[in-house]
Amino acid sequence: MVAGNCLKKFSPLSFGLLQVHTFNRNVEIKKMQKKFLGKEQALQKLRHYCGYQERSHQDVIQKLWDLGVQKKEQDEIVATLIENGYLNEERFALQFAGGKFRINNWGKKKILHALKEKQVSIYNINKALKNIDEEHYQKKLKKLLQKKYQSLKSEQYLVRKKKALDYMLQKGYELSLVSQALLQIEKQ
Repeated sequence: MVAGNCLKKFSPLSFGLLQVHTFNRNVEIKKMQKKFLGKEQALQKLRHYCGYQERSHQDVIQKLWDLGVQKKEQDEIVATLIENGYLNEERFALQFAGGKFRINNWGKKKILHALKEKQVSIYNINKALKNIDEEHYQKKLKKLLQKKYQSLKSEQYLVRKKKALDYMLQKGYELSLVSQALLQIEKQ
C-alpha cells in the first residue's frame, strides 16, 4: 500500500530518473566486482607497464591493487620485477628528477616533494637531486624569472616583484636563489 502511494507521486519524468539511477547502480556493482588476475597474468601486464616508462614501487603496487592481485602475490611480483631489472627505484628517481627539471621546469624543492609523495627513499632522492647540474639549474632559474618578470611589465613595481617571486616559489625554486636572481634582474 505504501509503495503504491509512492508511485502515484512520481511523474513519468522522475520515474525515468529512477531507471537511470538503477542502471548506474548496476554499473557500479559490476565495477566493484573486480576480476582477479593470476600471478603470471599480472606479471606479464606489469612487465609491459614497467617497460613503457620508469615506475616507482608505489606506482607498481597501486597498479597491482587495481588489477586485483592479492597482497602475498604482490610482494612476489614486485621482487620478480626488481630481479629482472624492470623496476629500479634509483633509476626511476634519476629519470623523474631529470624529466621534471628539463621539461616542466621544476625546482629542486618541488621535485623533492613529488619524489617523497611517490615514497622514494631519501638516499635516491638526494642522488637524483645531485644529478641536476648546478650551473644549468641557475641558468634555468634566471631564464624563467626573467621571462616572468618581463611578462609583468604593466604591474606596479612591488606587485611585479611579488608575483615573479611567488611564481618561482610555486615552481619549487629556493627562496634564497630566487631573491638573488631577482636583485640581479632589477639592476639591469
